[in-house]
Amino acid sequence: MEHLWAPWRLQYVTGASGTADRDCIFCQTAGAERERLVLARGPLTYVVLNLYPYNNGHLLVVPHRHIASLAAARPDELDELIGMTRRAEIALTDGYAPQGINVGINLGRPAGAGVVDHLHVHLVPRWNGDTSFMTAVGNVRVLPEDLEATAARLRPIFERLAAGDR
Repeated sequence: MEHLWAPWRLQYVTGASGTADRDCIFCQTAGAERERLVLARGPLTYVVLNLYPYNNGHLLVVPHRHIASLAAARPDELDELIGMTRRAEIALTDGYAPQGINVGINLGRPAGAGVVDHLHVHLVPRWNGDTSFMTAVGNVRVLPEDLEATAARLRPIFERLAAGDR
């Protein structure tokens, strides 16, 4: 049997982050700019790289306010959430030229939410054939780019978009 060494996953699999008796991972992220891979920030939302991505460029758009659902969001938060999601789509398209992008929100644990009580939108860039045999056979994802490199690729695009250039 072969083993894949992934020590950065220990915190995730042991439940050491985002559990009910600890601080919310998204509220922690809101206070730590580059260390937590935040790519863009608005008054009400921010964009961060997913620490456990499905594909390179997997982004999350997160409200600063700790809310669990779209129903709990104020109109101004919803406006900025969708505007920042649009900006994230543009940045992924510019930075990676994906052939598609999955955009989704998981509300509640049965719906697949890993962080149940803090709303967030997933954007996952997709390419034809990006689901390799490794995922199907080995239950392993292969990511060819380090998170820091992904951040370095996307951050200037978000800065350009924030300045109003497209």
